Amino acid sequence: MARADYPEPVSALIEELRHLPGVGPRSAERIALWILQNAKANPGKLAGALERAAREVTACGTCGFFSTAAGCPVCSDGKRDRTQLCVVEQATDVLPIERSGAFRGLYHCLGGKLSPLDNVTPDDLRIGPLLRRVEELKGVEVILAVGADVEGEATAHYLAELLHGKECGVTRLAQGLPAGGDLEHADALTLSRAFEGRR
Repeated sequence: MARADYPEPVSALIEELRHLPGVGPRSAERIALWILQNAKANPGKLAGALERAAREVTACGTCGFFSTAAGCPVCSDGKRDRTQLCVVEQATDVLPIERSGAFRGLYHCLGGKLSPLDNVTPDDLRIGPLLRRVEELKGVEVILAVGADVEGEATAHYLAELLHGKECGVTRLAQGLPAGGDLEHADALTLSRAFEGRR
């Protein structure tokens, strides 16, 4: 006797949701059923928002952050400090920095980090545009705000070597203990970075 299953449109929705990062089979099923059964869900509005975002949002040709036809909210802001250029791995790294209020300069999103195991080479990153921007923004301080993992360190080292001798300063974000963090829970690398980045 055949086992009952969801109708094909429901199965197709679950399958599409499974492609989202961090969404496994059970989560995809729960989300799909919530969308279909909940009175507050508005599938048409969700579909419209997805289609509009896919149609209207692009990467800024200058910095790589999210942009629309109205322009990039960072590059079009005339109040930005044009003496500082913060280099991040992904466009998603910009917002945590912005929300902190600690930085008011420009950004440059690389689109990833060097990773030989994943076949990510310098040609796969937005390094050429970075070098052109450094030449245009003479005397700019380039702040390397890439990750502290092995790939991030390799990327930071590679960029520092490329920028050596150019008309710019190169700094790296200090890394160490989070505010309110305990010494007993810090690993050796974190403690080492905390001492190196001390003021």
